[in-house]
Amino acid sequence: MTSTPEPAAWLALVQEEVEDPDLPIVDPHHHLWDYRGRPGFQPRYLLDELLADTGSGHRVERTVFVECDWAYRTDGPEELRPVGETEFVAGVAAASAERGGARIAAIVGSCDLRIGDRLGDVLDAHAEAGQGLFRGIRHRLAHDPTGSVRTSRADVPTPGLMGRDAFRAGVEALGARGYTFDAWLYHEQLPELIAMAPTVSGTTIVLDHIGAPLGIGSFAGRRAEVLAEWRANLVELAKAPNVVVKLGGIGMTPYGSGWSERATPATSDEIVAEWGDPIRFIIEQFGPHRCMFESNFPVDKVSCSYRVLWNAFKKMTADMAPTDRAELFAGTATRVYALA
Repeated sequence: MTSTPEPAAWLALVQEEVEDPDLPIVDPHHHLWDYRGRPGFQPRYLLDELLADTGSGHRVERTVFVECDWAYRTDGPEELRPVGETEFVAGVAAASAERGGARIAAIVGSCDLRIGDRLGDVLDAHAEAGQGLFRGIRHRLAHDPTGSVRTSRADVPTPGLMGRDAFRAGVEALGARGYTFDAWLYHEQLPELIAMAPTVSGTTIVLDHIGAPLGIGSFAGRRAEVLAEWRANLVELAKAPNVVVKLGGIGMTPYGSGWSERATPATSDEIVAEWGDPIRFIIEQFGPHRCMFESNFPVDKVSCSYRVLWNAFKKMTADMAPTDRAELFAGTATRVYALA
């Protein structure tokens, strides 16, 4: 960001009319947090901010919260501390139902899937705290041995986790209870997911953010090479029927588009030009019934507004059958996360 210090003013530099305003949308991936006092583009993103985005013109009816390491308990057993986040979001979800507009209809929480016999108690605690909204777990896997993606987080994911028996047993246990597993990883880790998916066939795996084809650091200037490797791996991954894909995350800085550093945010046409073909490729491989568009807000807000992002998704799919678009924008998410 170089020209405008206020995020809202910067985002407002691009104004667009809403495409297909009557198309129902389920946004299956957003966060909530209050990191005021820390540096960052969006230090606060709670119900007011979420409703301002979801109410900015598109017909967003329901949303799914995905864990973001916020509102953990500060005492008690370590494995139960993430339950505090689920508890907090359940309260926000109740408020969203009272406020009207988009309703938080599901929660994907966090826990360490390697804890063996103790996992059942943690999942039970999440379910109780979630007040009927808890649907699954995201155990973050994104590990970059090249150092291209830097993180301030202390708990950097363990390399090779998807190949470990204890971790796979945890993922399998999720499916046995009817829960999903969200996988957040980088494109070079896709072969590990390809190997794991058939061993946990009873669990629905949700690949977050199109599998993160990186475009910074050692991957900068290598887009064609990265996308070729990424496409080949997605072809293999699509053979696992228990894997579905979230179509989004493309505004994050590690993807290398550079929009967050510009004087003006991205337009929907620019997003389509950069990511339309790769996203349509995913839909061709997995089918609309195994794909769902996501906002990943407020993380992707560093590149564009909520209205612009969903305009881009609608433009990418403008020539598709209405039944296929209904799956991509609401049906798949509703089914995968068992939304009421």
